[in-house]
Amino acid sequence: MPKAVWNDLVIAESDDTVLVEGNHYFPRGALRDDVIRESATHTFCPWKGTASYYSLEHDGRTSADAVWYYPDPKPDAEMVRDRVAFWKDVTVVD
Repeated sequence: MPKAVWNDLVIAESDDTVLVEGNHYFPRGALRDDVIRESATHTFCPWKGTASYYSLEHDGRTSADAVWYYPDPKPDAEMVRDRVAFWKDVTVVD
């Protein structure tokens, strides 16, 4: 079962991930709410739309904008709706 791990802490785990461009998109409900903070960062992908971000915080550590999601994906990217993906210092293991 894929897991997202940050600083030896499992922050998401699900056997229902969608693989897009090499990234596992986990159901939003699989992400621990106690480690995320809203971010003001947004980026744009031509085929997926505008991405929003969460930063991670736990035990005095922070990883800014390490989680992204598409609140309103374009039609070709509907498979990522209500899902999150990770980068920076988050490792996804199968």
